[in-house]
Amino acid sequence: MKTAASGRKNKKSIIRLITAIVCVAAAGCLFGILCHLLGKLPEQTMAERWSKEGGVSQISCFFSVNAGVTEERLEEFEHTLDDYLTENSIEIQSPNPGARLWVDAYSGEGKITLTGGKASVEADATGIGGDFFLFHPQELLYGSYFSGNDLNQDYCVIDEDAAWQLFGSNNVAGMSVTIGGIPYIVQGVIRRPDSRLVKAAGLDSTRVYVSYRTLERYGTASGINHYEIVMPNPVKQFAYKYVKEQLGADERETEVVENSTRFGLLGCLKRIGAFGTRSMNGRAIIYPYWENFARGMEDIQGMFAVSIVLLLIYPVVYGLWAFLYFWKHKGWTFKDLWIKIKDRFERFQERRYYQKRGNK
Repeated sequence: MKTAASGRKNKKSIIRLITAIVCVAAAGCLFGILCHLLGKLPEQTMAERWSKEGGVSQISCFFSVNAGVTEERLEEFEHTLDDYLTENSIEIQSPNPGARLWVDAYSGEGKITLTGGKASVEADATGIGGDFFLFHPQELLYGSYFSGNDLNQDYCVIDEDAAWQLFGSNNVAGMSVTIGGIPYIVQGVIRRPDSRLVKAAGLDSTRVYVSYRTLERYGTASGINHYEIVMPNPVKQFAYKYVKEQLGADERETEVVENSTRFGLLGCLKRIGAFGTRSMNGRAIIYPYWENFARGMEDIQGMFAVSIVLLLIYPVVYGLWAFLYFWKHKGWTFKDLWIKIKDRFERFQERRYYQKRGNK
């Protein structure tokens, strides 16, 4: 009877151990999948690409239609920023004469009509300014991007859907389209992501990218809706607080997001704590597709985080139980351990002593 009971006890112990190992392995798999998914967010990692050494932060602002943000207002902000950084003794530490302390971009959403070949297409349009494509790298099929800082604004980037509708081919970089009766050069052709989550985020139809001024002049626009910047962040929330003070003071019309930390552990815990109220939005802000996608990934991250914690509860409890069981039945004390270590050390010294005498 004793042997049978002991066997059952050992069997249960093995089952508990295997269960703990399976839970840890499952948690590890979920963590790996989560890291893979978060790696598909290049729009949120501009700070890492801008400075490998760190010390910078990426901040995004989203404006309602009533916010009334203009290019002139953003230019004023940029000049004020330069003065603020100088006042705080933050200067460029690079031998490269073209080095910059910060980089920014702005954009607005709307629609615009393009004519090329023998067809016309009305497409969703993003009017850009600044270094938009630095923040939003997309898969180029042909050609290249253009900068919203270019003096000549007669460029556009179109997706392959627009290229096929206009020319019957996607290899059309360098060809000309007409917008508002003005010729524009197709600088590049991009592949539009087609995952279910990206489509749900709003990137589900033909899209073109033109300068903001072009969209404002020849399309239908609702003002500047988004502003993004990567700037020095010598202390925690230095960049976030400055941008919020300058551009996000009216919280009813503006939302300011610190992209650099939003997917960190603290950000994840805050979102879990705000469960039930996170999706409530009393502001008239329409997020662009990349922010909708990021917010969807935040929800997925929270779900994965909760699942990982639940999976690790059993291994942690089992580990504590195993440690307490071992401690209770260890059959030795720290005094015994100390005597044993001391005895081995003394024997080691004796062997060294006799080895030295033998070598002589």
